[in-house]
Amino acid sequence: MTEQTRLLSDLIPLPVGGWQFSSITTPVEFTIRGLALVPSNKIIPAIVVPGIMGTNLRAKINPRSKKERNQIVEQGEEAWRPPNTKVGGLLEAARWTPRTPDVRQRLLDGDTLEVDGGGPIEIPRNTQGFYPVTEDEGRQRWWGEIHADSYGALLYALETRLNHTFQVAGGGDKLWVIRQHWKDLMACDPQKWGVRQMEPLTQAHLEKHAQYYYPVYACGYNWLASCEKSSQRLEKRVLEIIEFWKKRKGQCEQVILVTHSMGGLVARACAKRIPDKIAGVIHGVMPALGAPACYRRIACGTEANSPTNGWVENLAGAVFAEIAGETAVETTPVMATAPGPLELLPNHLYPGPWLHIRVMRPGPIGKPETAFDYLHLPNEVQPNPYDLYRDTKPWYRLIDPTLADPAGKYARQKGDLAEAIKSAIDTAERFHRSLGGYYHPNTYAFYGDDPYKLSFGQVRWVARHPVGSDTALTVANVKQAQFLGHTKEGGRRVRVAGKTELHFEPEPQDIWGDGTVPTKSGAGPAQGRRARSGSYSRRAATATRVPTTTTTCCC
Repeated sequence: MTEQTRLLSDLIPLPVGGWQFSSITTPVEFTIRGLALVPSNKIIPAIVVPGIMGTNLRAKINPRSKKERNQIVEQGEEAWRPPNTKVGGLLEAARWTPRTPDVRQRLLDGDTLEVDGGGPIEIPRNTQGFYPVTEDEGRQRWWGEIHADSYGALLYALETRLNHTFQVAGGGDKLWVIRQHWKDLMACDPQKWGVRQMEPLTQAHLEKHAQYYYPVYACGYNWLASCEKSSQRLEKRVLEIIEFWKKRKGQCEQVILVTHSMGGLVARACAKRIPDKIAGVIHGVMPALGAPACYRRIACGTEANSPTNGWVENLAGAVFAEIAGETAVETTPVMATAPGPLELLPNHLYPGPWLHIRVMRPGPIGKPETAFDYLHLPNEVQPNPYDLYRDTKPWYRLIDPTLADPAGKYARQKGDLAEAIKSAIDTAERFHRSLGGYYHPNTYAFYGDDPYKLSFGQVRWVARHPVGSDTALTVANVKQAQFLGHTKEGGRRVRVAGKTELHFEPEPQDIWGDGTVPTKSGAGPAQGRRARSGSYSRRAATATRVPTTTTTCCC
């Protein structure tokens, strides 16, 4: 009778090299054998870098001053931990709804927060005979720093699939066969996903790939701080991981970075400083050129729906808006002086104009309205987008200073708030210009190009000229209109020429993307380079590679 085999878990790297695993002593009549899958001594760690709001944050445990002491939660207590279930989302929304703007400002004060590694770690039930990652091991690899519901499945899938390329054959002459998840990739034509010149995955590639061990890590960051500061944290993490394996006699010289959204900006800044320590970077829906959705959310509040979403998606969007802030009254206090969110605004490389002001005039009876565009920003009036962001006087401003400091953090001295806003935007501009068009030489990017996931490619303020009004609208008087107040829907009321009141509302999402990042920003890595890109259908995930080497990254 053939003896059964049981996989042993909890392999622990030893300081002197090699591995330790645990089993149990059994009576001699038990014939089940223990099998330990010993990883290769050649190691290329993979590090997942999440998007904005994807890192758990807590109040600093050891604040160095009163300025660094959070005013809402005690030291070490969680300040930001996104929900992980639908029910949890509803409960979290119920917690955030009564939080006033001043509470939001004091709670999400970036100066008082740090990364929280104590978040939940979700380990799926082992159903395929793979070596399971234990919760303790995931904790040691910092998986608890990032949102489990968004990234837990990714972390586990990378760990199991990167490190399980072949399996013992069930019979016949072959001793081993390629696992199914790799067979599925081999059957996929790269051109189908928009990559025109990448050679298909072959067994030879997999044999080379299987010579390495790919332990998977996470690296969270304080997403309220500048991406430059966050990149320094990532750089330290990269060097720590490499040194960890070297001390255990492993051959480890480089890591792979796998990023999502804002994490791509963090990784690019890190890679620019230590490119030799990074084997390659995979960017997922990175806002390489920025995203107008950021302007929309600061200026108007978080959108709760999309014209292409179903009711379930719009319900989820409404729950998220409750948490993130439905109106500018709630979003401005958190984001106005936080460099991290401001670094997601359309940068100097984003194609413009992307901000528009339009007035609709009623046509003759039975005829449609007529649209008149009065301003196109930031090209027509302020060519530099950062000048637009810094200017808090026009009614179409990004930041309304009357909403930015409800907690009085900057009220001690006159000019403190204005300086704090300017400083945060200056930091964002320096980061964007310093990063420029840099990408690691071995960069891959994928992004949304989906007509059913509309994003903001532009923001258009639209109003309707009141019937019977005799005010002649011009570029000058629309631009100089007096701001009267905000509407519940995220719009703004203005008075033109001292007599005619207009209600400007933001138009909904307008361009293909992934729901947040428009295609042209996700495709940013291809601009100005010998890129391989394209899309195979009207509803496609598009992949781009920026190649300068012949290295094949099988991730």
